[in-house]
Amino acid sequence: TAATPRAPVGVPPAGARKRGRPKLGVTAREVTLLPRHWDWLARQRGGASATLRRLVAAQMARETEAETPEATPEAAYAFLAAIGGNLPGFEATIRALFAGDRAGVARAMADWPDDIRTHALTLARPP
Repeated sequence: TAATPRAPVGVPPAGARKRGRPKLGVTAREVTLLPRHWDWLARQRGGASATLRRLVAAQMARETEAETPEATPEAAYAFLAAIGGNLPGFEATIRALFAGDRAGVARAMADWPDDIRTHALTLARPP
């Protein structure tokens, strides 16, 4: 007897309605929460899905507003300590860096190689 072909696992049969709102880019997925979390979500305006979307969007906005590891005085310091620790004006550069004095950082690094100075200033840029 010949076996009937089966659809791959996880692929809905042709014509089956997909969950979520695919035209809007919304994907339905499972979320596992404690009962108290579901109770809280049920009391929120718009229901669980809308509340979760708002919470995620708010957190994403906070993260983009906050300093990222790629652009902080700490990131610039880590780079400068590893690369420029023996260069002239290193200590003055670090003092200016943590004082938020971008012009002072540039002055203290005036005699440094261009690529090191440029990268350090990029890392030290304000958010």
